[in-house]
Amino acid sequence: MEKKILIIEDSLQDQKLLVKLLQREGYENIYTAETGRDGIALAEQKHPDLALIDTKLPGMDGFETCRRIKEIEGLDIKVVIMTGLIETVDATKAREAGSDNYCAKTRDCKHLLEAVKKLL
Repeated sequence: MEKKILIIEDSLQDQKLLVKLLQREGYENIYTAETGRDGIALAEQKHPDLALIDTKLPGMDGFETCRRIKEIEGLDIKVVIMTGLIETVDATKAREAGSDNYCAKTRDCKHLLEAVKKLL
């Protein structure tokens, strides 16, 4: 069974980049959402294996989105919290939210792809 990945990212440019990178790695079942609320709804509907959640989202931030996704009954999902601002990476806050990993979004996304492979 092919793994399903949910990307919750408000930047359409970053969304497209992440989808392309994941497709290059062989992942095809990829869903995207621009807000935490839409991401939670997609998680409930699609039951992805992994969610990549940006820290800064409109309305509800990525940490709260992670917390709520982890609380969905019957859903076993790994979560990577990601940020474009290295200074804002807050390991403690990510762990407290239930994240399985966190990393900075870099130009080559090497660390993010390593996290995806490790968790899937």
